[in-house]
Order: sequence, then structure tokens, then C-alpha cells
Amino acid sequence: MAYLNEYNRSIESPAEFWAEKAEALEWFKKPEAILSVDDNGIDRWFADGEMNTAYMALDYHVNSGRGDQVAIYYDSPVTDTKKAYTYSELRDQVASFAGALKAQGVEKGDRVVVYMPMIPEAAVAMLACARLGAIHSVVFGGFAPNELAVRIDDAEPKVIVTASCGIEIQKVIPYKPMLDKAIELSAHKPKNCIVFQRPQVVAEMTEGRDLDWVEAVSKAEPADCTPVKGTDPLYVLYTSGTTGKPKGVVRDNGGHAVALRYSMKAIYDMEPGDVFWAASDVGWVVGHSYIVYGPLLAGLSTVFYEGKPVRTPDAGAFWRVCEEYKVKGLFSAPTAFRAIRKEDPESECLKPYDLSSLKYIFMAGERLDPPTYHWVKDLLGLPVVDHWWQTETGWAICGNLMGVDPQEPKPGSSTLPTPGFNVQILDGKGNELGANEQGNVAIKRPLPPGCLPTVWGDFERFRTSYLTIFDGYYVSGDGGYKDDDGYVFIMGRTDDVINVAGHRLSTGEMEEVVADHPAVAECAVIGIADSLKGQNPVGLVLLKDGVELDEKELEAELVAMVRKEIGAVACFRQAIVVNRLPKTRSGKILRKLLRQIADGEEYSVPSTIDDPASLPEISEIMGSHGIGK
Repeated sequence: MAYLNEYNRSIESPAEFWAEKAEALEWFKKPEAILSVDDNGIDRWFADGEMNTAYMALDYHVNSGRGDQVAIYYDSPVTDTKKAYTYSELRDQVASFAGALKAQGVEKGDRVVVYMPMIPEAAVAMLACARLGAIHSVVFGGFAPNELAVRIDDAEPKVIVTASCGIEIQKVIPYKPMLDKAIELSAHKPKNCIVFQRPQVVAEMTEGRDLDWVEAVSKAEPADCTPVKGTDPLYVLYTSGTTGKPKGVVRDNGGHAVALRYSMKAIYDMEPGDVFWAASDVGWVVGHSYIVYGPLLAGLSTVFYEGKPVRTPDAGAFWRVCEEYKVKGLFSAPTAFRAIRKEDPESECLKPYDLSSLKYIFMAGERLDPPTYHWVKDLLGLPVVDHWWQTETGWAICGNLMGVDPQEPKPGSSTLPTPGFNVQILDGKGNELGANEQGNVAIKRPLPPGCLPTVWGDFERFRTSYLTIFDGYYVSGDGGYKDDDGYVFIMGRTDDVINVAGHRLSTGEMEEVVADHPAVAECAVIGIADSLKGQNPVGLVLLKDGVELDEKELEAELVAMVRKEIGAVACFRQAIVVNRLPKTRSGKILRKLLRQIADGEEYSVPSTIDDPASLPEISEIMGSHGIGK
């Protein structure tokens, strides 16, 4: 079978395998040291290769005769704007903005913070940094000043690039006051800020520090591509936590380019000229890997969408974009499809659109529950590909290789390990577990190209966070198991396993059952402290729009369903209907925060939360049921 051949080669002969994949890219100097070890004892890829990621993503395609192909489709329902940029146009804009950065003293190895909404200028800024060999650190547009300040102090940027505002549905969010406050709070002060003025809000400029984007570009000479080594950093992307200092995930130029170029065909089955849409944001790793770099490295057309799956203007937004740009592959988080299902349970908004170009739906970012999987698959009649990865890895650890050898999917599973990822399930002592035994999901080293080699400025934190728990392994922090066929099932973070009267139970399994109820749009199951049993599970349930029923009857039905599917051992006896669930802006439910509220603990409101008002509301609802008070 083609998959096994591909996978086994990657594990048994990794250097030979990845040397072959590196041939797909245009290097200035081809690497000879394919796999080596650095001074910290970390495996590194393509250390002696010379390259430039922006050249590989833009100049190479222009030079190869693809300059007139669309590189980026920009679609902004919140501003009623649509625009297309060819590879030639994007290359020229990137070269010009790189010149503007260079004029402010930015050079190879310098850091540039990019604090922008989902507009093409965000991609231009990222690629311009890559062109100069500078290291960009994109911070999600709209992050609170204190969170931005922490990242400024850690990355120590020479320049910050921002826009005057972002737009959330109908709400205009001025960015400049937040940036000014962040700089005031930070110990490190950038030399300059370059501001892209949007017509919705014109930002006030600080004399001597702030530069207007258009003016800065008009005065600049286009910059050439700066050669960098394969192990030189391309970017730093901070992972967010509810407390503590965020970790700056470092991404190398060489391994990143090779892994993403390979993945676009192997996983996503995309060919040059195809249209790929990752419905995410450049502030997250999906935006880095599959809105900007992956599609452009592979010669695709990528969609930059400034909108939501619903309310911009309705639950047909995704379908319109897919029809309009002839999208072949759509990638989003399961929460986006649950939002569509909640607002349009009968799928009336789908009917006007022709989706004949659409071949695949890809989902990641959180666990894809089987009810959502089946709903999307039945609705569209297309392959729904669940794949699992992390900010730290930069691309899929497990998935279904649609461009190599598609496997029969199993709902609830992210299918099989991706080539290069030697995925094992370990017990608490680091011993490998057998089929269908739940444990810690870990990756045997060496990690494949594209994964982080360190945390910015803090190798010891990288080592202790990921490498020391089990010798010779990278620990993902997720729990799960492999079935008899080797399919991997990710059941959630290891702290989402609860202990009920000595039985270790996965809340992910309970969520699967609860979500299967026809009235339920979305749910979270959390474990709350219990003096007798240690923990008890409680379900928090969001109903589909238009559903009216007796909450006690619903609770009884859900309790019966969990008892039937998992057993009385689950002790699932309480399900509470809520109006909304607290989520990050990327769509992940903040389960740890819910547990803290339920257990009456002190908690910090994370900067990543999409809807802070949901917290007092859900706390009040829990309190009315005797939880958290």
C-alpha cells in the first residue's frame, strides 16, 4: 500500500526521504547536511542549505512563468471589498515593503512584530520579513495591550507593523490605541511603527516613531531576497495560555518550506493553480502554514477572508466563497461548521450555491466529534478529513493522505500518522501501550522537518516542556489511543481525562455521545471536584437555533445516552443548557476555564477569549444549578 511505503521510508531512512522532498524547492545552495544535531543536542534539518522562503513562494513562480496566476483572493464581507493579487503583483508589493523595512534598518535576524487584521497587507508584511531574512512575530489583531506588551518584550522587535483597525462583524476595533498602550507598558521600545491606514478608522500618528505604510513604501527601493541558512529562523509564534509567559515557538526556514511544500500535495491533494482556502487568521499557526506559506510555496491560489462563517452576512458565507473562487479544498475548525449548523439547521443557505469545484473538507484545531463529521459529510457528500497537529509542529502529525493513498475514514479518528511522525501511545512511565489502550500521545525523535527546534530565547523551557517527560520523545500534551488498524484517536488534552471513583474517563468520549443528540449544536463536558468520587462529569449544552424543549427531559435523555454508550461508570448525571460557551478566537472551547469556574477557583480571563461576556453569564447559570458557588 502506497501509504505504508511512504510512511515506512520516512521513519526508517528520514534523511534520504526528506532530501528527496527538498528537491521540489528552488534552493540557492542545495543542502548536503540533511539531518544534523545542533549544540543543544536537537535534530536539525538542512543546516547548510541556502535559500529564501519569500523567493521560493513568489519569485520562483514568477520566474517559472506563473506570474499572471492569482496568488491571493481577498474577500472582505465586513468592508464589501474583493480583490485579486497575481504572483507578479504580490512579489512586487512584497519587494517594495521589504524596501520600506530595510530603510528603517531592518536586516537579517532582526525581529518585526506584525499586529494586523485579515487583510492582504498582513501577508505582504510577513513575506517582506522573510525576503530580508528578518524574523516576523505575528500577534493576533486585537490582542489586549498587556498581552501584546509581553510579546514585544520577548521578541524585542526593531519595527512593529500594524493597521489602524480591525473589524469583527459590524464592530470596528481601533488597533493603534492598543498598540500605543502596549508600547507604553513594554520595557523594549521599537524604533518605528509602520501603520496601514484603513478608511474605517484613521489612526493618530506618534511624531518621530510612526510611519504611514503608503508613504514609507513610496519612498523605498524594492529589496532583493537575502540568502539565509536552512536553520535560520523564519518566524516566532507565541502559544497562548491562561496564565504565565507565552512560549515563542521558533520555525526554521528550511524544514518549514520542505514540510509545507510536501504537505500541500500529500495531505491536501493540491496541484499548482488549484484554489485552497484555510478559513482561519494569520494570527494563528493555520494562517502561517496554510493561508500564507503552504499555498504559495506550492503555486496555489489562496483565499484571504475577512469575515465569519455566520453573520457576515449569514450561514451561507462559506458556501458563497467556495463557489465564487472555485475552491478545491476548504480547511476550517469544527467549531465553524457547528456554528453554521446551529444558525441554519436545515441548510437553507447552502441551496443557492454551486459547490462543484469543492473536493475536500479538512478540519483541525480541536477534536472533530463524530456528529459534526457526519453532518458535514452527509450535507456535502464530500470527503471530510480530520487531521491533528499543533502550533509546535506547524503541520499535521496525523491525517489522511488524500494526495498519496486515501484511507477509509473512521469518525473520531485523525486517521494515521503523517510521514515523518513516529507516533506512539505511552503510559505514565513511558512504556508503549497496545491497541485500544489510552495514554499519552508522544512522537519519537527525530521530529520531521517543520517542527520547533526551541522556544525563543529559552531553550531550557523548550527542553523541560516537551522533551524530558519521556526520554527520546516529544510529548504532545494530548491523550488518545491507536486502534487495531493503527488509526489514531485524539481524545483531548491529558488534563481533560477525569478520575471518577478511581476510573480514568475521557470527557471527549462523553462529548461525542452528548453531541449526537438531535437538539444539541455544541457541548463541553468537564469534570468538577467531588468530595466522594474525586470528580464528576457535567455537560454544558448549546442548543440548535429554534429548538424548544423541556430542559429536564433533555437532561434525562442525555444521561440515558451516556449510560448506554459508556456505562454507569461514567456517573454522568447532569446536563445544563447554556446560551454560549467561552472560546478562543480560533474556536477552541476553554474547558480549563470552565473547570475553574465550576470548582470556584480563581481564574484569569485569557487574552485569547473571543467573548469575555460569556464568563459571568455561564458562571451565573452554573451557580443556579449549585455549581461553582
